[in-house]
Amino acid sequence: MEENTTESTLQRHVEDYYGTTLQHSSDLQTNACCVGDAPPPWLQERLTHIHPDVLDKFYGCGFPIPEALSGCHVLDLGCGTGRDVYLVSQAVGPDGHVHGVDMTEPQLAVAKNTRDWHMERFGFDTPNVSFHKGKIEDLSTTGLKDETLDVVISNCVVNLSARKDQVLSEVYRLLRTGGEFYFSDVFADRRLPEDVANDPILHAECLGGAMYGHDFIDLAKRVGFLDPRIVTESEITIENPKLQAKVGTARFYSVTLRLFKLPKLETRCEDYGQLAVYKGTIPEVGPLFTLDDHHLFEQNRPERICGNTAQMLASTRYGKHFDVHGTEETHYGEFVCSDTLAAQQYKTPNGDQGQGSCC
Repeated sequence: MEENTTESTLQRHVEDYYGTTLQHSSDLQTNACCVGDAPPPWLQERLTHIHPDVLDKFYGCGFPIPEALSGCHVLDLGCGTGRDVYLVSQAVGPDGHVHGVDMTEPQLAVAKNTRDWHMERFGFDTPNVSFHKGKIEDLSTTGLKDETLDVVISNCVVNLSARKDQVLSEVYRLLRTGGEFYFSDVFADRRLPEDVANDPILHAECLGGAMYGHDFIDLAKRVGFLDPRIVTESEITIENPKLQAKVGTARFYSVTLRLFKLPKLETRCEDYGQLAVYKGTIPEVGPLFTLDDHHLFEQNRPERICGNTAQMLASTRYGKHFDVHGTEETHYGEFVCSDTLAAQQYKTPNGDQGQGSCC
């Protein structure tokens, strides 16, 4: 009972914090849940088509939106005022659809009230977005059926949930095989003590609910996301002396991850002698595609890959953009995953490949 009471209290505080206390992004007390770097080039122009009211009251930590979304069905967890929903709306086009779910009515009101404005701006005759009030731990309120989504995204929201296991289970349930959970969030370098984790301000500011990274990876694997991949990672500076004193020496990181629903993935990287060649056909990135922080693929350049990476490239929406050579008929032992040749050549010291990062 005590745990449920604590969870309920924190949830009510988060709902009130984002629905009433915060009126503008400048009201945040730390920079943990705010945009740091510029968006990647392919989102910059689309960002200019977002209504000012949506931008003014949006509290995300970057731009966790993957490429190759044309025609996809997407869900945004904790969509707030809908900035990312409307960015993805442009990316999926009239043949796709984007759902946003949030528990905060004032934020959803902004998203809903600007829907017609955005559809006219995008040139869509029929709206391709829907908004739902609900909790990310129980996505039945969306009315979405099992295994119907291509992609789920989330922008610095999972940390706000006290039941991350339920969040991941719901995402896994709704994704079709080959689907992807692509999200950014705040993680900690250790398990936080209860007084930090349950502090209302620290929790609402995306720090108290930050999971120890290794614990999250273990949780993701238990749910069924067997090979989580880090795309970008950068340390967060709190820049609030009082809150910094509360967290002590704990360090926090903004991390963007890909979690694929591919049930046949292995728990280790295994070598089957496979190669992948990127065709250069993903319009948002052109000749250089980033799968994760050590897998970059240059157009027409063959790269050796493990069996898991082969599945991620061949059995997902990225399949039409890659030629994957070889099967899993012959096993050559463990595959030592290191930077691809393209990563060795193009990856910058902070790992952003010059495309912008989460925050």
